[in-house]
Amino acid sequence: MVKKVLKFGGTSVGTTERILHVANIIKKEQSEGTKVIAIVSAMAGKTNELIKLSKEISEEFNKREYDVLLSSGEQVTSSLLSGALLKLKIKAKSWLNWQIPILTDGDHANSRIINMNIEKINKFLDSGGVAIIPGFQGVSKNGDITTIGRGGSDATAVAVAKIFNADTCEIYTDVDGVYSSDPNKIPVAKKIEKISYDEMLELSSLGAKVMQSSAVQTAMMYDIPLEVKSTFTYRKGTKIFSKEHIDYSKSVTGVAYSKDDAKITIIGVEDKPGVAANIFEPLSKAQINVDMVIQNISSDQKTTDITFTVKRDDIEKTKKILKDNNKINYKKIAQNEKVSKVSIVGAGMVSTPGVTYKMFRALSDEDINILAIYTSEIKLSVIIDEENTLKAIKKLHTIFELD
Repeated sequence: MVKKVLKFGGTSVGTTERILHVANIIKKEQSEGTKVIAIVSAMAGKTNELIKLSKEISEEFNKREYDVLLSSGEQVTSSLLSGALLKLKIKAKSWLNWQIPILTDGDHANSRIINMNIEKINKFLDSGGVAIIPGFQGVSKNGDITTIGRGGSDATAVAVAKIFNADTCEIYTDVDGVYSSDPNKIPVAKKIEKISYDEMLELSSLGAKVMQSSAVQTAMMYDIPLEVKSTFTYRKGTKIFSKEHIDYSKSVTGVAYSKDDAKITIIGVEDKPGVAANIFEPLSKAQINVDMVIQNISSDQKTTDITFTVKRDDIEKTKKILKDNNKINYKKIAQNEKVSKVSIVGAGMVSTPGVTYKMFRALSDEDINILAIYTSEIKLSVIIDEENTLKAIKKLHTIFELD
């Protein structure tokens, strides 16, 4: 029998009516002889509601209790979906993270799944049952409930697919696949029928909200076939798999953007060996993710300017660390929070000359100034003023023939 992991996102289970609809999707799969493990997110808006409650108690809410609080959202959905399946005369059971258990390692709010017990669930599947597992969470070696970061239900689904040796992992959401750009902003965006792990990983990390990037990375490591599809239509979705299945005739597959970045420039830094390490080591220890880094050429060979980007939520923390760092000398720190990151991604960029020029010319034609640049084999990212974001992604979408 085929074994499938089906993951349902927050919008898919946002109301009891939608949960009943999801139950019918699972019923159809089971009627075709499929063993089903369903991974569920919290109902849409529930996690934000719980976060708001924690902030009403304290801006520095205890991390252990924070995970206990947030994990409750997925537990509610698990019970409701199991109840909906039982109503349809389908044998079903919800399993909480500690009942399986799902073992995790790492810090609260940012742990990772390392293993889980499969015996009880496999026995239940063999008896004709559907197993419902809450996403986004697990239990530490100390027995504490942990969560694995926003969007973590995707990571749970991929981990379950790997550990249970499932044939495929299907991600159900409110769109019918991965698009060449955000269809809410670019109405002419096209659905991508198939995409490589590498391209999907870049799009996810650059702002596309369809899948969590760490989940794509795990799927790529273990070659787990993924499909992103809609809960609300019966159209085919987007298949995500290894790059040998991908058509490289197009240089660019998609255009992504994010508006949660901030640019920091350290002006007049002493230009000597080790200065960059001294700047970024304490940021790394504070778990601040530094993205683009640019160092200007020193004209006097004594000082230089270093520019980099961090998430907006980390900007005050970053500035404090820099100001408290007695290993570096500089004149001043400048910041710009009104920026966005716009990126083009495509496996075909490797073998297509002129992509960089084409992107820069397109932005120039729209009178958009580039503040920072980062490139890799299959992506090209730029930082621009936030107000130009929509204009930039529309132009790039057109110039690379993605409309």
